[in-house]
Amino acid sequence: MGYIRAEEILPIEVIELIQQYVDGENIYIPRKSAHRQAWGTGTQIKQELLMRNQQIYKDYLAGSKTSELACKYYLSKKSIQRILRKMSE
Repeated sequence: MGYIRAEEILPIEVIELIQQYVDGENIYIPRKSAHRQAWGTGTQIKQELLMRNQQIYKDYLAGSKTSELACKYYLSKKSIQRILRKMSE
């Protein structure tokens, strides 16, 4: 995420008002609720994580231990347990 200089887009009155609260600091201005997208909307990450979790579950059913799965998938044992619990529902 890049940034835009306030002087390029905001009237001086708005800049001076903001400076009363933060002077010379970076601030984040969130999107309007109507423009927000759900997490993962712009990428395939949700599908990739689902496929990974399905493979973890298959490996577990094939006899792999949670500690082995944690090492194999670079996750904590707690994360593996959470995935297994969710996939078994």
